[in-house]
Amino acid sequence: MSEVEQEQVEQERPAEEQKAGGRRVVALAAGGTGGHLFPAQALAEVLVRRGHACVLFSDERAAKYIRDMAGVELVISPAATITPRKPWKVPGQLLRIVRGVLTARREMRRRGVAAAVGFGGYPSLPPLLAAWREKVPLMTHDAGVAIGKANRLLAPLAARMFTSFARVTGLKPKHLGKTVHVGNPVRAAVLEVAGAPYAPPERADAPFRLLITGGSQGAHFFAEAIPAALASLPKALLRRLEVVMQCREEDMEQVRSALQPLGLAALELAPFLADLPRRMAWAHLVIARAGASTIAELMVIGRPAILVPYPHLADDEQGQNAEAFAHGGAGWVMRQHEATAERLGGLLTELAHAPELLRAAHEAALAQGRPDAAERMADVVEQVMAEAAQAGEGTANGGNPGETT
Repeated sequence: MSEVEQEQVEQERPAEEQKAGGRRVVALAAGGTGGHLFPAQALAEVLVRRGHACVLFSDERAAKYIRDMAGVELVISPAATITPRKPWKVPGQLLRIVRGVLTARREMRRRGVAAAVGFGGYPSLPPLLAAWREKVPLMTHDAGVAIGKANRLLAPLAARMFTSFARVTGLKPKHLGKTVHVGNPVRAAVLEVAGAPYAPPERADAPFRLLITGGSQGAHFFAEAIPAALASLPKALLRRLEVVMQCREEDMEQVRSALQPLGLAALELAPFLADLPRRMAWAHLVIARAGASTIAELMVIGRPAILVPYPHLADDEQGQNAEAFAHGGAGWVMRQHEATAERLGGLLTELAHAPELLRAAHEAALAQGRPDAAERMADVVEQVMAEAAQAGEGTANGGNPGETT
């Protein structure tokens, strides 16, 4: 950071009395998708309930989520991802990151932030770098098995690194001592149906309830694969099959035209399922991508799932999540290239007539769930803030909060 930029930040430092007095202010930093924002929302709900204040740093995409985050203020912070293969763009990207750091430093000083927690995604990087520059203790959380790029970069600076899974990949051995396995925090809407009663169909003519969800953006692959798989099912099973399917607006008519003639017991299509946790609790079986938030919700609610990981992510992030879920006995993994109509339809037919398999998967999912993840995270956040306060405001670990272990 240049001397001019440093001077600008110093000039914007507010009077001490403008900072929050007795209450602690926690900065949350997250990418603008549900996978990053939902865990941030869950932690914010607990911290606000405990009397703290939260400010969320993210990009413009977060605006549609902030409406559901009571007591959380949103700050849009400039950010960018670096693209080395397009070097002509790098200077502008670096400039946006610097602007993001300056913006976050100004906003953190104005509010007297006591700790910062990042939830991954490139928009989380500038605010957490700002926290480090302000000697505010910073922590990170990863929702998946594979530690994300932003959090890997921040590992040397982090006081704690929260993980959703007991075993993670992507960290250097010297940073593993900072990890705290808490699980993936889920929203209050998920906790409301946590451990909902589960009764798979015992009779051959009983309704079989199937939920298909492709994540917050839907999945075009499902729009093609699901109708083909359902068309391969025996007619007797189709007559008892109740389907709720999330699909993109542009795929809606295609999916409806393919499914309506099958004679399903019930069919509902929607581009977005605002009450997704309750839909999960309703279902006997879920077919989904393997995003970390989806898996966390399946485990807390306790629902068996066939997971089809999105195949084009770095480090096979969703594949690793899915394998961890299935290894615990909670579901089945079908790679996208394997999810043919014949194979997917065959597995659906088998499970629809195997209540004992579904019940065992339900119990395995619950056993992996961490409904108290947000509470456990909040405990550690409060501990880190207390340590920083004891060491002198904003000077934990001799002025470098990143050295906390």
